[in-house]
Amino acid sequence: MTQHKPKTKMVPFPSHSIVPERDVDKRPVLEARHLGIEFGGLKAVEDFNLTIGKTEIAGLIGPNGAGKTTVFNLLTKVYQPTTGTVLIDGKDTAGMNTVQANKLGIARTFQNIRLFGNMTVEENVRIGLHNQIKYGMFSGIFRLPAYWRQERRQHEQALDLLSIFDMQDMAPVKAGSLPYGAQRRLEIVRALATNPSLLLLDEPAAGMNPHETEELMENIIKIRDKFQIAVMLIEHDMHLVMGICEGICVLNFGKVIAKGTPADIQSNPVVIEAYLGRKKEA
Repeated sequence: MTQHKPKTKMVPFPSHSIVPERDVDKRPVLEARHLGIEFGGLKAVEDFNLTIGKTEIAGLIGPNGAGKTTVFNLLTKVYQPTTGTVLIDGKDTAGMNTVQANKLGIARTFQNIRLFGNMTVEENVRIGLHNQIKYGMFSGIFRLPAYWRQERRQHEQALDLLSIFDMQDMAPVKAGSLPYGAQRRLEIVRALATNPSLLLLDEPAAGMNPHETEELMENIIKIRDKFQIAVMLIEHDMHLVMGICEGICVLNFGKVIAKGTPADIQSNPVVIEAYLGRKKEA
């Protein structure tokens, strides 16, 4: 079995966080400061702080109902925070909506696949390329040369992105007819098409068999290296998390209970208790 265990050295960052040593002289791609949200007086996330390095593969883990997807929704502006700040590449996202946050550089996939099933694989990817359309409405209506040049370019871009997962031959296939694992991969490709600096993956290995999970681990590393971006994932598969994540944040009941390297997290008694429960005294 392929060994994915990262050998990256994690070093202190001025904001009392840790980032990969290679990123220490670069602006963090994400800084979440004192982030929180309430629903009807219930604090779903409270005082969430996290820094992610420019090319870090980070994990957000915790028991079911810990608030992980709520954090993703806050970072991508699906929800507006009750308290706190989210910086993407140093820019404050206050007041932004999901489209504006995406243009700023943050993209995501979802727990439940959200593809356009009646559209082709290529058309789904090209939806993600909408930020990069250069021709104007006049060229589009009258099909001027600028329109056709852009169409050819987007076709080539879509096939190039699909080739990450060896899916280029599936370009004309209806997305809804793909096997589950291929739909998961297509959703990642579509998110990549928006040209993010931070890619959020919400349970990317859900429903995958061990072989597909191994391939996914290799491809996440490949994506980080090829595009020089950061990746943050929510995942319950601890083999995947401990195998590729460099920094891990653990959430429980909406609060951060631990942050550190995989080795730190695996040996942390507070994390073990959150997952397994407190041992009964003899």
